[in-house]
Amino acid sequence: MIKTRIPERQKLILENVSWDEYTRLLRNFEQRHLRLTYDRGRLEIMTLSYQHENMGAFLGRLIVTLTEEFNLPIRSGGSTTLRRRKKKKGLESDNCYWIAHEAEVRNNEVINLRIDPPPDLALEVDVTRSSMNRMRIYESLKIPEVWRWNKKGLTFLVLNASEKHDAVAASPTFPVPISPADLMHFIAMRGQMDDNAVIREFRAWIRAKLAAGQS
Repeated sequence: MIKTRIPERQKLILENVSWDEYTRLLRNFEQRHLRLTYDRGRLEIMTLSYQHENMGAFLGRLIVTLTEEFNLPIRSGGSTTLRRRKKKKGLESDNCYWIAHEAEVRNNEVINLRIDPPPDLALEVDVTRSSMNRMRIYESLKIPEVWRWNKKGLTFLVLNASEKHDAVAASPTFPVPISPADLMHFIAMRGQMDDNAVIREFRAWIRAKLAAGQS
């Protein structure tokens, strides 16, 4: 039996939700702009704000630009539901990407984490704070790297040998060190120029960084 615990305008927590009920709700809400987070019977349903979606989209553009300039393959999973029945956990990241493992999912129409590799990189935009420990779910799903944005700024988190995420100074996904501070510089530019202009500045910065490393 599903019991409502915390009714709010932007967030709803349900307790004692079975895995089958969770998957049925995923199907029912498939066309709606909602984020569902499931952890062993506890389900959070959250609406997504403009601020949340705006930042997630921009961070995604930075990632795509990095892969273009470093000539890396990429397959975007968007906000695909990532879940494991065995773990009784599931969530939608704000975007996710296969980079090192792109070739392994290139022709997939469905992602099944029981047999497919998890995304190499996921975005977690924490504007409206979740009541769930979403990082614990990312760890259970073995997502190697998560870029997390909240009111304190941007953090890069990498899965360690104990399957816990540690904050790191630079992303291991890219061949040249890229730090959260590097990206914060370009995020701050958004108050003075449009997103395309910021991306042009970002692209020029990457190319200068590459040129400096080759000289």
